[in-house]
Amino acid sequence: MIDTGNTAFVLISAAMVLLMTPGLGLFYGGMVRKKNVLSTLMQSFLMLAVVSVLWVVAGYSLAFAPTGLLHNLIGGGDFLMLRGVGPAPDPAYAPGIPHLAFMAFQMKFAIITVALISGALAERVKFSSFLAFAALWTLFVYSPVCRWVWGPHGFLHDMGALDFAGGTVVHILSGFSALTAAMLLGKRRGLGEQNMLPHNTTMVMLGAGLLWFGWFGFNAGSALSANGLAAYAFVNTNTAAAAAMLSWIGVEWAMHGKPTALGAASGCVAGLVAVTPAAGFVTPASALLMGLLVSPICVLAVNLKNRFGYDDSLDAFGVHGVGGTFGALATGWLATRAVNAAGADGGWAQLKVQAVAVGVTAAYAIVGTTVLFKAVDAILGFRVNGRDEELGLDLSQHSEAGYEI
Repeated sequence: MIDTGNTAFVLISAAMVLLMTPGLGLFYGGMVRKKNVLSTLMQSFLMLAVVSVLWVVAGYSLAFAPTGLLHNLIGGGDFLMLRGVGPAPDPAYAPGIPHLAFMAFQMKFAIITVALISGALAERVKFSSFLAFAALWTLFVYSPVCRWVWGPHGFLHDMGALDFAGGTVVHILSGFSALTAAMLLGKRRGLGEQNMLPHNTTMVMLGAGLLWFGWFGFNAGSALSANGLAAYAFVNTNTAAAAAMLSWIGVEWAMHGKPTALGAASGCVAGLVAVTPAAGFVTPASALLMGLLVSPICVLAVNLKNRFGYDDSLDAFGVHGVGGTFGALATGWLATRAVNAAGADGGWAQLKVQAVAVGVTAAYAIVGTTVLFKAVDAILGFRVNGRDEELGLDLSQHSEAGYEI
C-alpha cells in the first residue's frame, strides 16, 4: 500500500535537494572572479542533466540493484534503464512509497555530490573534460560507495557505520576527491600575485541560503517518512547550521577584528555538512555542540592550504572533506538510540567503526579520482591553456560573459 503522505514528503524533499545544486552554483559562482562566474555556474547546473541521465541508465542499478558484482562492491544490471523500478513500493528500499520516488530522491544526492568537486577546480578546468570526469566519477566512484553505505548488504552498512544523510557518501567522498583533483590539476595562474577575491559576495550569501533551505530535504527527507525522526533531523540541521555560523564569525572576529559575510555563509555550510551524517542519530544538544566545534576546525583546514601549497580554490576539501570527517566521527561518539532505535549508542566501539568508514571512503576517493583524472587528462587534457585561463573560462569555454554591463 502506498502512504500518500510519506510519498508527498519524499517527493518534496527530492525537489528541495535538486534546488541545492543551482544554489551551490551561486555559492561557488560568487566566490570566483567575474570572468569565470558563468563557467562556474555551468559546472554545477550541467550536473542536473548529466547525472540525471546516467542515474536512469546505470547509476541507480550500480548503487542499489539487489544483486551485486565483485563480492557486492558494485551493483549488477537488475535496474538498468530503471527496469523493475516502478510506482509500486518495494519494502527492501522504502516501505510505503513508490520505488520510483526513492530512486528520484537518491538521484538528487548523486547530482550534488559530483558538483561539489568543481569548487576545488574552479577557474582553470576545461568544461568538456569536467563533464567527462563527472560522468565517469558518478558511475565508478559515487555509485560503489553509495552501495557500500546505503545499498543492499553494503559492507560498511553491515559493519555498523552510521551515515544518516551523506557524511561519507556525499561530503567525505567529494571532499577527498576534490583535494586529489586539485593537487593533480595544479594552482591557478597568478595565485598569490593577482587579486582573486570573491567578485560577488551577495551571490555567495544567496547560494548559502538556498543550500540551507534545500538541506532540510537532504536531511529530514532521509527519514523517508514524515515522522518524529524527520522532525529530529530537521531541528538538528537548523541547530548545527546556526551554531556553526556564529562560531565561524566568532573565530573571524577574534582573529581579524571583524566578521565577514563570506565567513557567515561558509559557517552555515560547515554546520550543515557536519550534521549530515548525524541528523537522525543525535539530540539537538549534540547538534549544537557539533555546530560550535566544526567551524574552528574548518577555518584551520582552509588556512592550511596555503602552508601545504595546494589550490583548493573554493575550499571544497576544507569545508566538505574536513567538515564531513568531523561529522562522521562525532556521530560515532554522540549517537543515541533514544533518537533512533535503528542506530547505535555512541562510544569508543562506534567511533572505531566510523573511523574505518571514513578511512575506506577517503582512500577510495583518492585512488578512484586519480585513475579517472589521469585517464581524462590523457585523452582530452584537463586544464585550459594559459591564454584561455587569463581570458577567463566564460569566454574561452562558452563564448559568453556572465555580465554584459
